[in-house]
Amino acid sequence: MNAEAARDEGREPVALSSDVVTVPNILSIFRIVLVPVFLWSIIRGKTLEALLIFFLAGLTDLLDGLVARALHQRTKLGTVLDPAGDKLLMAVSYVVLTLPALSGPNSIPLWLTVFVFSRDILIVAGALVAYLTWRQKTFTPSFLGKITTAFQVGTVFLVLFLNYLRTAPWFMPPLYILTLAVTIASGTHYFFFGLSALKRRKP
Repeated sequence: MNAEAARDEGREPVALSSDVVTVPNILSIFRIVLVPVFLWSIIRGKTLEALLIFFLAGLTDLLDGLVARALHQRTKLGTVLDPAGDKLLMAVSYVVLTLPALSGPNSIPLWLTVFVFSRDILIVAGALVAYLTWRQKTFTPSFLGKITTAFQVGTVFLVLFLNYLRTAPWFMPPLYILTLAVTIASGTHYFFFGLSALKRRKP
């Protein structure tokens, strides 16, 4: 969040350093490096290995945020690396787990993957408009956005875990629908929030 946006919400702006080599940045880079390893594990049919790698990548995502706050190591590079690592991991996960030949007995439905990608494209487009219009460089996810991320990550984790167990329980289709619902809800929320912010900043 930039200084102006922070002031609008009644908070002090967070200063971002220009440091490159920090613990959070190293964790984010490590998460990005894990993505091709995760993909290769899926292609080779190593479900347990893929599950552990996905869990480890998720753990680095949790740790880099905690470390950044605890050690006051929020950097400009980190604001790019952290979301880039998250989006890359999720994009690869949803694409590869949608392919029945590589994911079984549970495969993420194509329609869910399409909506997950559509939401991300909407958010990226909105962020681009915000940057070009009023130079906002950082963004704070909404509570609904965090819930959506939890459902999307949980869906991937369950698919990997249940594929390792070689079982397809009845609750997976309802979970896909629920994940779709929160994805659409948060995408709609971000869309109207972006329109409202744009209108407020028009001269």
